[in-house]
Amino acid sequence: MNNEKIYFASDFHLGSPNIKESRKREKLIIDWLNDIKKDAKAIYLLGDIFDFWFEYKKVVPKGYIRFLSKLAELVESGTEIHFFVGNHDLWAKDYLEVELGINIHHHQKIIEEQNKKLLVAHGDGLGKGDYTYKFIKKIFKSKICQWFFSQLHPNFAFSIAQNLSKKSRKKVNKPFLSKEKEVLFNYCKNLQKKNSIDYYVMGHRHLPLEIKIDDQAKYINLGEWIHYNTYAVLENGIIKINTY
Repeated sequence: MNNEKIYFASDFHLGSPNIKESRKREKLIIDWLNDIKKDAKAIYLLGDIFDFWFEYKKVVPKGYIRFLSKLAELVESGTEIHFFVGNHDLWAKDYLEVELGINIHHHQKIIEEQNKKLLVAHGDGLGKGDYTYKFIKKIFKSKICQWFFSQLHPNFAFSIAQNLSKKSRKKVNKPFLSKEKEVLFNYCKNLQKKNSIDYYVMGHRHLPLEIKIDDQAKYINLGEWIHYNTYAVLENGIIKINTY
């Protein structure tokens, strides 16, 4: 079978809430990757794949070996893997790129596949409001902040980060009220006035959403794999959200 489909998933939050639950979710994700590898031209992982990720010069978080091995296997078989960092894996550097051969992206990106133009991003910090987080994100992304954090012992540093990650997850787990109150939808709607995009594909929101922006464009949110196990697939120029 020709490898023609493009897959999108986000917010696996591997490592949360504990090793036992994370391991079950990791196995499910690997089963999904095994099922789609036969026809996947590319897989886009749109952030918060790990509940926390930080790379010291010679240390990375332990665990996830089965998942990482599967990604390496897919890359070696010819499948493109694109990893867009989210707010939980903000500090990903070059380990995954060098060790596994996947493509790391730190900003939103417009791609063209199957004669469609897609804007893909994790989604954190986009749109109006949440100025406190945007300020904190700038600090966290600074090299000075990362250097100071790297001076902490990994056991101590990771325990701090995991507590912050837990609080961050609770903040985005809000019910859907209306599309007018969806920050990312409004962000995409405003962008569409200046650009001609077919699909806006994002994560972060933790809700699988498919909302029409205009006669051409749709906003797609991928949901997450703690409760929904949802992903999207682009086939013949049409994106659909599926549940695994």
